[in-house]
Amino acid sequence: MKYILAIDQGTSSSRCILYNQESQPVAVAQQEFRQIYPKPGWIEHDAEEIWQSQVSVIKQAMQEKCLESSDIAGIGITNQRETVVLWERKTGKPIHNAIVWQDRRTADECTRLKDAGFEPLIQAKTGLLLDAYFSATKIKWLLNNVENARTKAERGELAFGTIDSWLVWNLTQGELHITDVSNASRTLLYNIEQLQWDEELLKLFDIPPSLLPSVKTSSEVYGPTQHPDIGAGMPIAAIAGDQQSALFGQLCNQSGMAKCTYGTGSFLMINTGRKKVVSKHRLLSTIAWQIGTEVTYALEGSVFIGGAVIQWLRDGLMVFKQASDSEALASSVQDNGGVYFVPALTGLGAPHWDSHARGAIFGITRGTTHAHLARAALESIAFQVDELLQTMTLDCGEAITQLRIDGGVAKNNLMVQFQADISNISIARPDNLETTALGAAYLAGIAVGFWKMEELNQLCCINQMFTSNLPTKQVDSLKYYWTKAVGRAKNWAE
Repeated sequence: MKYILAIDQGTSSSRCILYNQESQPVAVAQQEFRQIYPKPGWIEHDAEEIWQSQVSVIKQAMQEKCLESSDIAGIGITNQRETVVLWERKTGKPIHNAIVWQDRRTADECTRLKDAGFEPLIQAKTGLLLDAYFSATKIKWLLNNVENARTKAERGELAFGTIDSWLVWNLTQGELHITDVSNASRTLLYNIEQLQWDEELLKLFDIPPSLLPSVKTSSEVYGPTQHPDIGAGMPIAAIAGDQQSALFGQLCNQSGMAKCTYGTGSFLMINTGRKKVVSKHRLLSTIAWQIGTEVTYALEGSVFIGGAVIQWLRDGLMVFKQASDSEALASSVQDNGGVYFVPALTGLGAPHWDSHARGAIFGITRGTTHAHLARAALESIAFQVDELLQTMTLDCGEAITQLRIDGGVAKNNLMVQFQADISNISIARPDNLETTALGAAYLAGIAVGFWKMEELNQLCCINQMFTSNLPTKQVDSLKYYWTKAVGRAKNWAE
């Protein structure tokens, strides 16, 4: 029996999941790694630690099933997007910690470029907005702030990659320096209609082209693994950014189908087919995936702090010991007690795009308890996604009637029901919430002939449906105070 091995390299942990022919996970291994905060608003990862953690979980999953490399039909990779690594081509060593997608150190640089009038040009070419979220200004910061980095880059001695590129480089011991269209489309440097790195944007951000990886489709055999720690000869056959991979994993492969991943952040994405929809309300047009010559586009809204707000209550305020305890605590009170939590811990994403917003809790009284804070935090996740749903409806011209959900926070029944209530939408939760890894597995399986596209549509299994049951008047009141709270949290930092 052969298996598909999915590498799921996320913001807070590295995972490996093995799938059988029925797309069922047969082995799972996961390992957290450090979050590094050098300054307020700065977030970094040790790229070497990410690689070692990924090696560890691959070995663990394969050992659990007593597998050899010959038992793996293909490897699919999905990854935290926009996070930037620069490394030396000769040694394979990073020149600095990876700068994470949540990092805000380049917010002022983005403001400068906006003020200079470059955002319309960038949006037309990339589908993105000018924000520190994306890769380009992170690359520029490393080139300008790490000793000798720019000189080495101009001599062709350095390589840039998002995390997928870094993993493939290591898996092949430097033989492959590649990315796929979905990850390239998140850098602010890739023209998503011409399907190539954009010379004008490279000049704008002062980035040498020699840094860049080759861009491939999302589902093809790129080459074999060559690393002795995990085994040689396994075909690396798919790459997709985490949210695009989740869209594919949810089998939202028809135009108009939508999913939301509730992870560290919350990411709402709708398949727009072969058409690039240009948002008039500050959402993102992006490439979902490319299979063969066919490119599928999507419209996306990104919430920076989703499940991370629960992690913060756990680790920062020590409100509970485990994130899973949040639901029971929040359910111990009937409502939020008038408390609204705007979790702008790293600014606000879509549709506000306010790098200077900061976290704020409003409505606290002497009667406020830990339970009210927990409930307000869970509700904040749903409020932010509701803003994206309303905005996406305006851009697409029709309401989204069903939302497929996944991610760790999607296990939380209280949050999911609240989402259905305030958004007045039908929510479908599948049996398998790890659809990010599943999407990478599907894409790899298609590339190596493990599955056919028509077979995949038979594999979707919905576990539970949620529908709205809150009175309209109550929903309107909740949204009124949420909007009021967001307005007061915006533009706080100077």
